[in-house]
Amino acid sequence: MVSPAQTPQPPYFAVIFTSVRTDGDNGYAETAKQILELASTQPGFLGFESARQEIGISVSYWESREAITAWKENIAHCQAQSRAKDWYRKFRVRVCHVEREYGF
Repeated sequence: MVSPAQTPQPPYFAVIFTSVRTDGDNGYAETAKQILELASTQPGFLGFESARQEIGISVSYWESREAITAWKENIAHCQAQSRAKDWYRKFRVRVCHVEREYGF
């Protein structure tokens, strides 16, 4: 069963990555798996959620802006980002401060 990420009580940060993929895998699936495994070991990482239909939406959760910056500057992550045009026709990154959370 798929469940939402288990995040702590706010405040924390969310990075929302929305994308439209190119045709073909072009090494995407394996790289995405490796990058998520690496991200999950980074200080300040809190969780991850993703869904894909016509548009892909991935959300990663972080303790702080500093943790997000450190991840953005991670060498392996930078190498994966350099392949963006192989995998995406369009993408957008949004960094948000989560102030409130509720659900069941």
